[in-house]
Amino acid sequence: MKSETLDVKKFQDQQLKDELASLQKKLFDLRSQTVTEKVKDTSQFKKTRRNIARINTELRARQQRASAKK
Repeated sequence: MKSETLDVKKFQDQQLKDELASLQKKLFDLRSQTVTEKVKDTSQFKKTRRNIARINTELRARQQRASAKK
């Protein structure tokens, strides 16, 4: 499971936003595949949702740190 986690603190803001968009598209594709019953590894849902949450958490923390500096 550790191999699938992202170390989001190393990314820059734009890279995080790009990765977030990519993961959201992947999640949408997984949901679409569920309808056609082509999903082989259902654990990808959980991993993708958690990576999205990690990115959102890091983006929010950076936003709060930036507003606290002002």
